[in-house]
Amino acid sequence: MDRCVVLVDAGYLLGAAASLLAGEPSRSRITVDHTALIQGLRERAESDTERQLLRIYWFDGAPDRVPQPEHRRLRVMPRVTVRLGALTRSDGRWAQKGVDAAMHAELTELARNRACSDIVLVTGDGDLLPGMMAAKEHGVAVHLWAVQAADGDYNQSEDLVAEADERRVLDRAWITQAVRAKELSGVCAPPPVPRPEIAAILSAPLPESALTASGEPATEDAPHPAAANTAPRPAEDRVPAPKGVPTPKDLAALRAPGPQSAQQPPTATLRWSSDKGWVDRPGSPEPPEAASMPTLAQLTTAEQRWADREEDITTVGGDPYEVGQVFARRWISRLGDQIHLQRLSTLYPRIPHRIDGELLRYAARFGLLAHKDDQIDEHDRYAIRAGFWREIDVPTAAEHASAGE
Repeated sequence: MDRCVVLVDAGYLLGAAASLLAGEPSRSRITVDHTALIQGLRERAESDTERQLLRIYWFDGAPDRVPQPEHRRLRVMPRVTVRLGALTRSDGRWAQKGVDAAMHAELTELARNRACSDIVLVTGDGDLLPGMMAAKEHGVAVHLWAVQAADGDYNQSEDLVAEADERRVLDRAWITQAVRAKELSGVCAPPPVPRPEIAAILSAPLPESALTASGEPATEDAPHPAAANTAPRPAEDRVPAPKGVPTPKDLAALRAPGPQSAQQPPTATLRWSSDKGWVDRPGSPEPPEAASMPTLAQLTTAEQRWADREEDITTVGGDPYEVGQVFARRWISRLGDQIHLQRLSTLYPRIPHRIDGELLRYAARFGLLAHKDDQIDEHDRYAIRAGFWREIDVPTAAEHASAGE
């Protein structure tokens, strides 16, 4: 059939692009406009092969083969099919498993079934040499594309280059149409976009009463651990802050009968961090109006659930702050009785347990649990909840303004 197919090894393409533009092969050092990249691959393939595109296959690795946000966006694009291998960590480095085998199988299957006349390979791995030779024996023309090497040398297997029918180099000018290097400020990984609300939460001073309750001496020279550095840090560099605020479990232990019961403070309280500082909340269970608030799942119809999934795939980028906003926006829009919104605003900064759990489970869909032992990073949790409250504040502030008039 007179059509062309493109097989892309995303690890090679984006890793080589990062080396070219940022000086190292870490994909965290670049930002990618996947829509522009796919369009560029399609136009270049049709121009080079003089054939109409049948399909672009995007091969990549993912933890436990669970699609990440970029994979969700890619697989709903026209003429794009995503194939995922595993992403595993060995000796401190991440490595793809099963990607080469999947590319080899697809390459030979397409050629054997005569699904196309030309195949474009964007890879540098010599393991695909047998597949390339088999495709040629079935009468398919194989085009091998390379990403311009940062040092001007080859970044592909020499045998693979020698066996290809046609060869092209995707140079810096072509790559930068869809890929950009992130600007760094003396750190090994780009910091997240600063959020004033989160910075205020992290820099809130710890009250002496909370330090005393945790059994730590309160001194003037000991700054609050979060206040020591308000700038966001990469997840791998963060360490848990020293325990200074009594948790519900701590208070339960203080109330439990036994030797510790005598240590219970006369007015034990929980302190909830917020962008307004530390807020005292009673240590008692949630009030009935909080427990009775409907969850988003209870407010969502089957049709809305389908539309939500489409929106998540196509437009929601996965930024923690944005995820909190999207969740809150849907919850507000589907509330039949706005009294729940008014009650929720009085609980600030505490989100009812059922809604908070649903919010974090929703955030987990966007890969925020990746490489973190099934735990959302503390800074991401702050960002998710800050985005939720910011969206809740919009209709609440408008209502207060109209009431004042």
